[in-house]
Amino acid sequence: MKASVYTFGCKLNQYESEALAAAFRDRGFTLVSVADPADVYVVNTCTVTSKSDQKARRLIRKLSREHPGVPVVVTGCYAQLNRPELEALGGNIRVVSQEDKSTLLDLPGRLAAGESVPEGGRSGGPFAYRVDRFSFHSRGFLKIQDGCDGACAYCRVPLARGASVSLAAGEAVARLGELEQAGYREVVLTGVNISDYRGGLAALVQRMLAETSTVRLRLSSLEPECITEELAEELAAPRIRPHFHIPVQAGSDAVLQRMRRRYTSAVVEEAVARLRRAKGDPFVAADLIVGFPGESEEDFSRTRELVERLEPAGLHVFPFSPRPGTVAVTLRPRVPERTRDRRAGELLALGVRLQRRYAERRAGATLEAVLEQPLPGAGALFWRGLTENYLQVEVEGVPSDQARAGGLVEVQYQPPKGTDRAGTGRYVRFV
Repeated sequence: MKASVYTFGCKLNQYESEALAAAFRDRGFTLVSVADPADVYVVNTCTVTSKSDQKARRLIRKLSREHPGVPVVVTGCYAQLNRPELEALGGNIRVVSQEDKSTLLDLPGRLAAGESVPEGGRSGGPFAYRVDRFSFHSRGFLKIQDGCDGACAYCRVPLARGASVSLAAGEAVARLGELEQAGYREVVLTGVNISDYRGGLAALVQRMLAETSTVRLRLSSLEPECITEELAEELAAPRIRPHFHIPVQAGSDAVLQRMRRRYTSAVVEEAVARLRRAKGDPFVAADLIVGFPGESEEDFSRTRELVERLEPAGLHVFPFSPRPGTVAVTLRPRVPERTRDRRAGELLALGVRLQRRYAERRAGATLEAVLEQPLPGAGALFWRGLTENYLQVEVEGVPSDQARAGGLVEVQYQPPKGTDRAGTGRYVRFV
């Protein structure tokens, strides 16, 4: 039998999809692309933006129409909040709620036995997902947290994921050790808001480093107000990747207040300074929302000025879209779409310049890189990779007996030329 698992959204969704894919693979299913014929399609949705809703809806409708006799199982945050809308797209669509999502781990067994897609069931909870061999990633992922206690004015995720919960520290360390034993050289710690880890993220990182020996850790998004001196001290450890993602959202304190964020622009600047004191010149990426209700030209100028002072290596810019069920739906005045899109374009162009500037600063540096996949048609000696500080590289000269997805190599980095998105990394040695 054949199964297809398609994922929209964040690293947490990607991790949960990996667990579902592993469950299918372990039951003897062949994993295929969403473009190929399959005996079941699973779509794991996201609802961060209206565009993500539209993309998911378009794919689900397409799968339902093209494969009317095949179950299309839809889950994730968009499915949680828009069940009737999705079920109306086709008679073969089965929506599984967020709280029942882990019951899908039993789906391969049911289908192999000729049974139907369950309507709910006994859930194993948000940490039932286990992956010992990843299907879609060369690096390992470990879910340590789920849900969010924040009340940001623009965000639907707490409505879909619920309150913040954390995986017990002992279990988190044990699972990390299993991934290390399975041969994963780098593991990404993920969750909705890992900064809210119960017992403290700094203490967890410290214990993880003490109870493992070689695995490198990469952290997903960190809230600015949670980047304390204590956490920064732990992040200085050599096995912590020098790459951090911060949801800044705005540089205007007035806008941050309307967004119901829990920090000021000064807190953001101090957080970034702490990360740089800990890691030298790490890759710092920032999320920004433009066109939030009431954002004036002065507010936008403050955001742009903050970005110019911080000089992040990457920008993720989101034009504001009102999300159903959030406070921001009711806020006025609305920023005209033309103004919003112009502001987004300015920040995106600035982000391109800042990323190139960062890449040029790293020219000639010897960096660790994770091998991801061989370059098409280039032979086993040429691979795509991702450096410790999140720079894409094309690695030349990897010995064929050492070329494997997930392997670590040292490369001498050269920044991209012209419009190339990836720089080149000449192979130095296998780590």
